Amino acid sequence: MAKIRKAARGKHRWVGLSIPKEIASREELEAVLCEIAVLGDDWRLYDFVDVNAILRLPLAVYIEARPILEAGVDGITSVTASGKIRLVRERLGIKSPPRRR
Repeated sequence: MAKIRKAARGKHRWVGLSIPKEIASREELEAVLCEIAVLGDDWRLYDFVDVNAILRLPLAVYIEARPILEAGVDGITSVTASGKIRLVRERLGIKSPPRRR
């Protein structure tokens, strides 16, 4: 089966989040993010390390969600955002996981 071309995948943004220490697991964070209505259903949590996380959002959703995440929801605030996950990981000090081969 052929891969989907890059143009057909849609544009998205990577958002670096600061997480309160009360949220200790990935499942707890996903439950809180599900309650944020503006995110919709098309987001994905990529990295969750200590008090930082990286979220992928479609560009249309990001435009609406940015002011809400910057203001903070349940202690979760947006720290940085970019079109490249590598830049968000660098800014948050998260090492990329080893590639599966």
